[in-house]
Amino acid sequence: MLRNLLHLGLVALTLQSVQASDPELTKDFQVPAGINAADIDGTFFTSEALKNVMPNVASPFATVTTANLVAPAKAPFLAVDGLGVSMALLQFPPGTVNPPHTHPRGTELLFIIEGTLDVGLVDTTNKLFTNTLYKGDIFAFPKGLVHFQINNDKYKTVTALGGFSSSNAGLVRLPNTLFNTSAPISDKVLEISFGISGDVVKALRAQFA
Repeated sequence: MLRNLLHLGLVALTLQSVQASDPELTKDFQVPAGINAADIDGTFFTSEALKNVMPNVASPFATVTTANLVAPAKAPFLAVDGLGVSMALLQFPPGTVNPPHTHPRGTELLFIIEGTLDVGLVDTTNKLFTNTLYKGDIFAFPKGLVHFQINNDKYKTVTALGGFSSSNAGLVRLPNTLFNTSAPISDKVLEISFGISGDVVKALRAQFA
């Protein structure tokens, strides 16, 4: 119940995000520091980050696997540095959600590979746009706007592919950002902002403990 309250409340928020873009690349591609350009071959432009990925069926949240300049941590996709692109594989077991979030540095195009997915976004006037996506559909989430996805199917997993207009689009998950910061945001700030009691704030924080 508290999680649902949080999600509904946060969808109505408008966040001011940094509208920064990737720097322009003035050469064919960026050679990482410490690597000799003469030693680069086709493997440099290849990532296996999205290969044989299995969703976490025990989680209420979608499994999101990213291939970009900083992820995966053990093998980031360095070839996209300066190219202004990156990708993510999104897997939604039945009933799972990708909570309200933003990508402060990139627009997202979401392509449905398999299944049916309900999506929504909120613009800077607090207008909510929603749609149900089917296999083969593409949905655009403009840079910096709050958006979310949910698989309402009780039996089938949804698989989708996200493309971003940045080599590191960034991710700000609203529930986690507001209630699981490194140092807690003042209870008073959250109480006034959401019109809730201190007990509710503590209960929401406990969801992320």
